[in-house]
Amino acid sequence: MEADSNITLRQLRYFVAAAETGQFSMAATRTHVSQSAITNAVLLLEQTLGTRLFERLPHGVALTVEGHRFHQHASHILSALQDAVREPRFQAPQQKGVLRIAASYTLLGYFLPPLLARFRMNYPEVQIDLHDMNREGIEQAVLEGSIDMGVVILSNVAERERFAHHVLVRARRQLWTSASHPLLEKDSASLEDIAAYPYIQLTVDESEASTGRYWAARGITPAPAFRTSSMEALRGLIAHGFGVSILSDMVYRPWSLDGKKIEARPVLDVVPPMQVGLIWRPDAPLERPAEAFRQFLIHTCAS
Repeated sequence: MEADSNITLRQLRYFVAAAETGQFSMAATRTHVSQSAITNAVLLLEQTLGTRLFERLPHGVALTVEGHRFHQHASHILSALQDAVREPRFQAPQQKGVLRIAASYTLLGYFLPPLLARFRMNYPEVQIDLHDMNREGIEQAVLEGSIDMGVVILSNVAERERFAHHVLVRARRQLWTSASHPLLEKDSASLEDIAAYPYIQLTVDESEASTGRYWAARGITPAPAFRTSSMEALRGLIAHGFGVSILSDMVYRPWSLDGKKIEARPVLDVVPPMQVGLIWRPDAPLERPAEAFRQFLIHTCAS
Protein backbone atom coordinates (compact mmCIF):
# COMPACT_ATOMS: atom_id res chain seq x y z
CA MET A 1 0.00 0.00 0.00
CA GLU A 2 1.41 3.39 -0.93
CA ALA A 3 1.95 5.99 1.78
CA ASP A 4 -0.44 8.59 0.42
CA SER A 5 -3.39 6.15 0.57
CA ASN A 6 -3.29 6.38 4.38
CA ILE A 7 -3.66 10.17 4.49
CA THR A 8 -7.09 11.56 5.33
CA LEU A 9 -8.66 14.90 4.53
CA ARG A 10 -9.03 15.54 8.25
CA GLN A 11 -5.26 15.17 8.68
CA LEU A 12 -4.71 17.64 5.83
CA ARG A 13 -7.09 20.18 7.37
CA TYR A 14 -5.42 19.93 10.77
CA PHE A 15 -1.95 20.15 9.23
CA VAL A 16 -2.85 23.25 7.19
CA ALA A 17 -4.36 24.92 10.28
CA ALA A 18 -1.16 24.24 12.25
CA ALA A 19 1.00 25.51 9.38
CA GLU A 20 -0.97 28.73 9.04
CA THR A 21 -1.20 29.53 12.76
CA GLY A 22 2.24 28.37 13.88
CA GLN A 23 0.78 26.81 17.03
CA PHE A 24 -1.07 23.55 17.65
CA SER A 25 -3.26 25.26 20.26
CA MET A 26 -4.34 27.96 17.78
CA ALA A 27 -4.94 25.31 15.11
CA ALA A 28 -7.17 23.44 17.54
CA THR A 29 -9.19 26.60 18.20
CA ARG A 30 -9.56 27.28 14.47
CA THR A 31 -10.75 23.74 13.67
CA HIS A 32 -12.84 23.28 16.86
CA VAL A 33 -11.02 20.17 18.07
CA SER A 34 -8.66 19.34 20.91
CA GLN A 35 -4.96 20.14 20.72
CA SER A 36 -4.18 16.44 20.98
CA ALA A 37 -6.18 15.84 17.79
CA ILE A 38 -3.91 18.29 15.95
CA THR A 39 -0.77 16.78 17.47
CA ASN A 40 -1.79 13.22 16.59
CA ALA A 41 -2.76 14.14 13.04
CA VAL A 42 0.60 15.80 12.43
CA LEU A 43 2.52 12.89 13.95
CA LEU A 44 0.65 10.40 11.75
CA LEU A 45 1.34 12.52 8.68
CA GLU A 46 5.04 12.68 9.49
CA GLN A 47 5.15 8.91 10.04
CA THR A 48 3.29 8.23 6.80
CA LEU A 49 5.46 10.60 4.76
CA GLY A 50 8.67 9.60 6.48
CA THR A 51 9.80 13.18 7.06
CA ARG A 52 9.49 15.98 9.60
CA LEU A 53 6.95 18.62 8.63
CA PHE A 54 7.49 20.95 11.60
CA GLU A 55 10.32 22.19 13.75
CA ARG A 56 9.13 22.19 17.38
CA LEU A 57 10.00 25.53 19.01
CA PRO A 58 9.57 26.79 22.61
CA HIS A 59 6.51 28.84 21.69
CA GLY A 60 5.06 27.01 18.69
CA VAL A 61 6.04 25.26 15.50
CA ALA A 62 7.58 26.24 12.16
CA LEU A 63 7.43 24.42 8.85
CA THR A 64 10.52 22.60 7.64
CA VAL A 65 11.52 22.83 3.98
CA GLU A 66 9.62 19.58 3.36
CA GLY A 67 6.72 20.98 5.38
CA HIS A 68 6.53 24.06 3.16
CA ARG A 69 6.35 21.87 0.05
CA PHE A 70 3.68 19.63 1.55
CA HIS A 71 1.67 22.65 2.72
CA GLN A 72 1.42 23.88 -0.88
CA HIS A 73 0.07 20.52 -2.03
CA ALA A 74 -2.30 20.14 0.93
CA SER A 75 -3.76 23.63 0.46
CA HIS A 76 -4.31 22.93 -3.24
CA ILE A 77 -6.08 19.64 -2.45
CA LEU A 78 -8.43 21.24 0.09
CA SER A 79 -9.23 24.16 -2.22
CA ALA A 80 -9.93 21.78 -5.11
CA LEU A 81 -12.26 19.75 -2.89
CA GLN A 82 -14.23 22.86 -1.91
CA ASP A 83 -14.59 23.80 -5.57
CA ALA A 84 -15.71 20.28 -6.51
CA VAL A 85 -18.37 20.22 -3.78
CA ARG A 86 -19.66 23.65 -4.76
CA GLU A 87 -19.51 23.15 -8.53
CA PRO A 88 -22.86 21.37 -9.14
CA ARG A 89 -24.74 24.22 -7.44
CA PHE A 90 -22.78 27.30 -8.44
CA GLN A 91 -20.68 26.72 -11.51
CA ALA A 92 -21.94 28.13 -14.78
CA PRO A 93 -19.19 27.67 -17.39
CA GLN A 94 -21.32 29.43 -20.00
CA GLN A 95 -21.35 32.60 -17.92
CA LYS A 96 -19.78 35.48 -19.87
CA GLY A 97 -19.24 39.18 -19.36
CA VAL A 98 -17.04 41.52 -17.36
CA LEU A 99 -16.61 41.54 -13.59
CA ARG A 100 -15.56 45.03 -12.41
CA ILE A 101 -14.16 44.92 -8.88
CA ALA A 102 -11.77 46.92 -6.72
CA ALA A 103 -9.78 46.18 -3.58
CA SER A 104 -7.17 47.91 -1.46
CA TYR A 105 -3.53 47.10 -0.62
CA THR A 106 -4.01 44.56 2.16
CA LEU A 107 -6.75 42.59 0.44
CA LEU A 108 -5.00 42.58 -2.94
CA GLY A 109 -1.88 41.21 -1.29
CA TYR A 110 -3.20 38.77 1.28
CA PHE A 111 -6.79 37.81 0.52
CA LEU A 112 -8.03 38.16 -3.03
CA PRO A 113 -5.51 36.57 -5.49
CA PRO A 114 -6.16 32.87 -4.70
CA LEU A 115 -9.92 33.48 -4.66
CA LEU A 116 -9.77 35.22 -8.03
CA ALA A 117 -7.76 32.30 -9.42
CA ARG A 118 -10.37 29.81 -8.24
CA PHE A 119 -13.21 31.95 -9.58
CA ARG A 120 -11.50 32.12 -12.98
CA MET A 121 -11.20 28.34 -13.06
CA ASN A 122 -14.96 28.04 -12.47
CA TYR A 123 -15.93 30.90 -14.80
CA PRO A 124 -13.27 30.98 -17.53
CA GLU A 125 -15.37 33.16 -19.85
CA VAL A 126 -15.75 35.99 -17.34
CA GLN A 127 -13.26 38.82 -17.84
CA ILE A 128 -11.95 40.24 -14.55
CA ASP A 129 -11.44 44.01 -14.52
CA LEU A 130 -9.53 44.53 -11.24
CA HIS A 131 -8.69 47.92 -9.73
CA ASP A 132 -6.27 48.88 -6.93
CA MET A 133 -7.94 51.68 -4.93
CA ASN A 134 -8.18 53.02 -1.40
CA ARG A 135 -11.38 52.64 0.60
CA GLU A 136 -12.75 56.10 -0.20
CA GLY A 137 -12.14 55.55 -3.90
CA ILE A 138 -13.81 52.15 -3.81
CA GLU A 139 -16.89 53.53 -2.03
CA GLN A 140 -17.21 56.37 -4.56
CA ALA A 141 -16.76 54.05 -7.53
CA VAL A 142 -19.43 51.67 -6.21
CA LEU A 143 -21.93 54.48 -5.68
CA GLU A 144 -21.20 55.94 -9.12
CA GLY A 145 -21.56 52.53 -10.75
CA SER A 146 -18.10 52.51 -12.35
CA ILE A 147 -17.38 49.19 -10.60
CA ASP A 148 -19.76 46.41 -9.66
CA MET A 149 -18.49 45.84 -6.13
CA GLY A 150 -15.65 46.46 -3.75
CA VAL A 151 -13.74 44.04 -1.56
CA VAL A 152 -12.99 46.14 1.51
CA ILE A 153 -12.14 46.17 5.19
CA LEU A 154 -15.73 46.64 6.31
CA SER A 155 -14.71 47.69 9.80
CA ASN A 156 -13.29 50.86 8.22
CA VAL A 157 -16.41 51.73 6.20
CA ALA A 158 -18.28 54.72 7.61
CA GLU A 159 -22.06 54.82 7.20
CA ARG A 160 -22.18 51.21 6.08
CA GLU A 161 -25.93 51.53 5.51
CA ARG A 162 -25.16 53.37 2.27
CA PHE A 163 -24.24 50.02 0.74
CA ALA A 164 -25.50 46.52 0.40
CA HIS A 165 -22.77 44.52 2.10
CA HIS A 166 -21.74 41.09 3.31
CA VAL A 167 -19.04 40.10 5.83
CA LEU A 168 -16.79 37.39 4.38
CA VAL A 169 -14.07 37.00 7.02
CA ARG A 170 -13.45 38.15 10.59
CA ALA A 171 -9.68 38.03 11.08
CA ARG A 172 -8.51 38.03 14.69
CA ARG A 173 -5.96 40.66 15.69
CA GLN A 174 -3.02 39.44 17.77
CA LEU A 175 0.24 40.68 19.25
CA TRP A 176 3.32 40.16 17.05
CA THR A 177 6.77 39.94 18.66
CA SER A 178 10.26 38.60 18.06
CA ALA A 179 10.94 35.02 19.11
CA SER A 180 12.79 36.11 22.27
CA HIS A 181 10.54 38.95 23.43
CA PRO A 182 9.75 39.20 27.18
CA LEU A 183 6.01 39.38 26.46
CA LEU A 184 6.13 35.74 25.33
CA GLU A 185 6.51 34.74 28.97
CA LYS A 186 2.79 35.51 29.31
CA ASP A 187 0.08 33.34 27.73
CA SER A 188 -1.60 36.59 26.69
CA ALA A 189 -0.58 40.21 27.15
CA SER A 190 -2.83 43.17 27.93
CA LEU A 191 -2.72 46.45 26.05
CA GLU A 192 -1.13 47.95 29.15
CA ASP A 193 1.62 45.31 28.99
CA ILE A 194 2.17 45.96 25.28
CA ALA A 195 2.31 49.74 25.74
CA ALA A 196 5.47 49.34 27.82
CA TYR A 197 7.41 48.39 24.67
CA PRO A 198 8.19 50.29 21.43
CA TYR A 199 5.28 49.95 19.01
CA ILE A 200 5.68 49.60 15.22
CA GLN A 201 2.66 51.08 13.43
CA LEU A 202 1.53 49.97 9.99
CA THR A 203 0.00 52.88 8.07
CA VAL A 204 -1.72 51.28 5.05
CA ASP A 205 -5.48 50.71 4.78
CA GLU A 206 -6.25 53.08 7.65
CA SER A 207 -4.43 50.85 10.09
CA GLU A 208 -3.52 53.79 12.30
CA ALA A 209 -7.15 54.82 12.69
CA SER A 210 -8.37 51.30 13.50
CA THR A 211 -5.48 50.79 15.93
CA GLY A 212 -6.23 54.11 17.61
CA ARG A 213 -9.84 53.18 18.27
CA TYR A 214 -9.20 50.16 20.46
CA TRP A 215 -6.25 51.77 22.25
CA ALA A 216 -8.37 54.86 22.96
CA ALA A 217 -11.18 52.67 24.30
CA ARG A 218 -8.78 51.50 27.04
CA GLY A 219 -7.40 54.98 27.63
CA ILE A 220 -3.89 53.84 26.69
CA THR A 221 -1.46 55.24 24.13
CA PRO A 222 1.32 53.00 22.75
CA ALA A 223 4.83 54.36 22.30
CA PRO A 224 5.34 54.49 18.52
CA ALA A 225 8.90 53.54 17.55
CA PHE A 226 8.38 53.53 13.80
CA ARG A 227 5.62 54.08 11.23
CA THR A 228 5.73 52.26 7.91
CA SER A 229 3.57 51.45 4.90
CA SER A 230 5.71 48.38 4.20
CA MET A 231 4.52 45.09 5.64
CA GLU A 232 7.91 43.48 5.05
CA ALA A 233 9.72 46.34 6.80
CA LEU A 234 7.39 45.88 9.76
CA ARG A 235 8.04 42.13 9.83
CA GLY A 236 11.79 42.65 9.74
CA LEU A 237 11.79 45.22 12.53
CA ILE A 238 9.60 43.06 14.74
CA ALA A 239 11.61 39.89 14.05
CA HIS A 240 14.83 41.68 15.00
CA GLY A 241 13.36 42.99 18.26
CA PHE A 242 12.91 46.68 17.44
CA GLY A 243 9.30 46.70 18.60
CA VAL A 244 5.94 44.95 18.67
CA SER A 245 2.65 45.41 16.85
CA ILE A 246 -0.95 44.20 16.81
CA LEU A 247 -2.15 42.97 13.42
CA SER A 248 -4.67 40.54 11.97
CA ASP A 249 -4.15 36.84 11.40
CA MET A 250 -4.87 37.44 7.70
CA VAL A 251 -1.49 39.08 7.18
CA TYR A 252 0.46 37.01 9.73
CA ARG A 253 3.45 35.06 8.47
CA PRO A 254 5.82 33.35 10.91
CA TRP A 255 9.01 34.57 9.22
CA SER A 256 10.59 37.83 8.09
CA LEU A 257 12.20 38.02 4.65
CA ASP A 258 15.60 37.20 6.15
CA GLY A 259 14.28 34.14 7.97
CA LYS A 260 13.84 35.50 11.49
CA LYS A 261 10.92 34.10 13.49
CA ILE A 262 7.86 36.21 14.31
CA GLU A 263 5.55 35.06 17.10
CA ALA A 264 1.83 35.81 17.47
CA ARG A 265 -0.03 35.79 20.80
CA PRO A 266 -3.59 36.64 21.89
CA VAL A 267 -4.26 40.05 23.43
CA LEU A 268 -5.93 39.92 26.83
CA ASP A 269 -8.12 43.00 26.24
CA VAL A 270 -10.95 43.01 23.73
CA VAL A 271 -9.50 43.93 20.34
CA PRO A 272 -12.07 43.88 17.52
CA PRO A 273 -11.34 41.60 14.56
CA MET A 274 -10.66 42.94 11.09
CA GLN A 275 -13.86 42.47 9.09
CA VAL A 276 -13.39 41.85 5.37
CA GLY A 277 -16.37 41.92 3.08
CA LEU A 278 -18.15 43.07 -0.05
CA ILE A 279 -19.99 46.30 -0.78
CA TRP A 280 -22.25 47.02 -3.75
CA ARG A 281 -25.01 49.43 -4.69
CA PRO A 282 -28.25 48.73 -2.83
CA ASP A 283 -30.48 50.32 -5.47
CA ALA A 284 -29.50 48.33 -8.55
CA PRO A 285 -29.28 44.58 -9.26
CA LEU A 286 -25.83 43.15 -9.87
CA GLU A 287 -24.86 42.05 -13.36
CA ARG A 288 -24.69 38.27 -13.75
CA PRO A 289 -20.85 38.00 -13.50
CA ALA A 290 -20.85 40.15 -10.35
CA GLU A 291 -23.66 38.12 -8.79
CA ALA A 292 -21.77 34.92 -9.61
CA PHE A 293 -18.66 36.36 -7.92
CA ARG A 294 -20.66 37.46 -4.88
CA GLN A 295 -22.14 34.00 -4.42
CA PHE A 296 -18.77 32.37 -5.05
CA LEU A 297 -17.03 34.43 -2.33
CA ILE A 298 -19.84 33.97 0.19
CA HIS A 299 -19.85 30.19 -0.14
CA THR A 300 -16.08 29.81 -0.45
CA CYS A 301 -15.32 31.91 2.62
CA ALA A 302 -18.10 30.23 4.59
CA SER A 303 -16.56 26.83 3.89
